[in-house]
Amino acid sequence: MSNPESSPQAAASTSPTSHAGHTHTPLCRSCGAPAAAPTPVPWSADSSPPAYRPIRMPAINAPTNTAAIVLSPVPQPLPVPPASPPFAFQAPAKRIASPDDIARFHASLHGRHFLGFVAALSASVHGRKLSDPLPCPPSPAVSALLDLISALSALVASTPPSPHNSRYGNPAFRLWHEKLSDSVNELIAPITATAASSSDLAGAEVELAPYLLDSFGNGSRIDYGTGHETNFAAFLYCLARLGLINEPDYPAVVLRVFAAYLDLMRTLQDTYLLEPAGSHGVWGLDDYHFLPFVFGAAQLIDHKYMKPKSIHNPDILENFSKEYMYLACVMYVKKVKKGPFAEHSPMLDDISGVPNWKKVNSGLLKMYKAEVLEKVPIMQHFLFGSLIKWED
Repeated sequence: MSNPESSPQAAASTSPTSHAGHTHTPLCRSCGAPAAAPTPVPWSADSSPPAYRPIRMPAINAPTNTAAIVLSPVPQPLPVPPASPPFAFQAPAKRIASPDDIARFHASLHGRHFLGFVAALSASVHGRKLSDPLPCPPSPAVSALLDLISALSALVASTPPSPHNSRYGNPAFRLWHEKLSDSVNELIAPITATAASSSDLAGAEVELAPYLLDSFGNGSRIDYGTGHETNFAAFLYCLARLGLINEPDYPAVVLRVFAAYLDLMRTLQDTYLLEPAGSHGVWGLDDYHFLPFVFGAAQLIDHKYMKPKSIHNPDILENFSKEYMYLACVMYVKKVKKGPFAEHSPMLDDISGVPNWKKVNSGLLKMYKAEVLEKVPIMQHFLFGSLIKWED
């Protein structure tokens, strides 16, 4: 099949013109902005993201390593290596500052197993709705995690937004975050108390608290992004290393704990107008989140009726968004963004052309590694201690 972008007509309509040594980019006659480029090539059936040409020029955050993503293997579930007492808990610190540090992290034991943990969480909810009965009752640690999120939701109710005219950044979020900081050890204590020998975990708060504090956005900048979401996944990974959550708990961790976390984050975003941290803007799945798309696609694998293209059906979104995280995320994007869906969310629009949810899920796992876990601006805030060790 011929590529329309390679035709002389397409070249004539989109290429800059040159006069007397100066290059002129075509401008829109209505708004004066640079003219739009051709429609991006759809995401192909092998789950590889497309090599985009920007809809809005310039596209600062457009994906640039699509070939590497296509050729990379799909991340596979891996067991979490258990930590054994005696523990030497320590305040975790940032260690990533360069692409070499990123490569060192991914080659390390915990770099591989953290991604394998995310893949295992995803695999645990294949074909499961949010309301489905859990394969086993929630463990005490899962119940304690749900209580923690409920307590943080109550803090929102007691911390109303301040009068504020800006698009982003209600200063009341700083007060909410201060309340979180003041109570973080008390919030973590019921979780560590569920250990078989809780005395072994004495002092664990010093290492767990920084992960939790960085899971809900930055109090100074009043922003939130995929790096904060990744720190929440790291918090769960640390609990798994300590044996507080185990593989039978994974469906509950995703369908109950992570779903409650996502609901809380949407409340925080809407209440305090959190700014997207390092937003991919038009090139991202969502200005704030990535993992609910991974888990949500896993939920829909082998669904008899709903296909990736079903996100364009308003009735399906309305009727099933409470059961499937992916649909809820798309519905949220459509609520907060204006204009044609293909323009404000070209990545999601292209993914809707993939033939089945299994390919969507595997493609998103590869993208999560490449677009989140391999990005220095995001991972420079990732924390390393005794549970997620930095290997020199």
